[in-house]
Amino acid sequence: MIFDRPPRFAESTFAYAEPRGESILSRRRTDRPSNRRTDTARRGATHRRGGQGGGGRPGSRRRRRPHIRVLASVATVGAFALGGLLVTEQDSAESRTMATPQDPDELRASEEAVFVPPSPSPSVSESPSPSPSPSPSTQEPDEPDESAEQSVIPVPATGPGTFTTAQASGEAVGQGTIRTYQVQVEDGIELSARQAAREVAAILAHPRGWTNDGVNGFRLVASGPADFIVKIATPGTADAICGAAGLNTRGELNCAVGPTVVVNLKRWVLGSPQFAGPVTEYRALIVNHEVGHRIGRGHETCPGPGRPAPAMMQQIKGLKGCVANAWPYDADGTYLGGPSVP
Repeated sequence: MIFDRPPRFAESTFAYAEPRGESILSRRRTDRPSNRRTDTARRGATHRRGGQGGGGRPGSRRRRRPHIRVLASVATVGAFALGGLLVTEQDSAESRTMATPQDPDELRASEEAVFVPPSPSPSVSESPSPSPSPSPSTQEPDEPDESAEQSVIPVPATGPGTFTTAQASGEAVGQGTIRTYQVQVEDGIELSARQAAREVAAILAHPRGWTNDGVNGFRLVASGPADFIVKIATPGTADAICGAAGLNTRGELNCAVGPTVVVNLKRWVLGSPQFAGPVTEYRALIVNHEVGHRIGRGHETCPGPGRPAPAMMQQIKGLKGCVANAWPYDADGTYLGGPSVP
């Protein structure tokens, strides 16, 4: 579109927008400061040239101001009605609120108390096979819901002990043995089971997670048999489930009992004072640690001062010189382990 003058466009402000394109306006300046002495000389020269033709009027040079055409090209972030362009962004909001439990001394216990292995039973795992062909899914588990991380939800001392299973499923991630799992959230708390399932699924599908080993895979299911269940429960209910297996979690800890991974809502919402990082990273540590037990991993300890703490280390008991870390593998695919401990 050609304009005699540059059009004016309203700019929009986006909280998480990419850098906006700016209007590019080109203008040619043809007016220059007048120099009286030079102009006088030019007029004289023109007069003389005019005289050569037989005494005509002094010639005058008419300065023509060129007509400026400006082609304005505007790139904006958002919707530009004229061009029919719509750019949307998907934000992954991250909670930045962390709180310290009222009684830090209670956190000296094991991060997941004691792992109780499941009793022998027929496995519901899929046999090792190539990744299945894509099939319809009720959700995309690795797509976070920004609404869940915007504020800290209340943590009731206890709840009814009943759970809602997330009606969400996804395709298998990883290779080798594909373990199916469900995500359940205790009734009466302000946490969406669907959102919790998305977070858990995103953690298990992360390239630094357990699928990096090439022999373990996971698939979220909404119903039917599952190899393990991730339950997010109030502190009181977590104590009841873990206590039934002889574990003392004292309202503070997580545990793994048979096919059940019990996540204490207090830890899910508030994180840990020992973990220097966003609470979403600590949630990754919870899931990676407890699911690590489900695939046969035992406890490990710090491999040396300044090195990343293993995901299978009970980091809530102290880092022993290591740096807090939520993932089993680094970005290069190296396992971040340490010496085994009972």
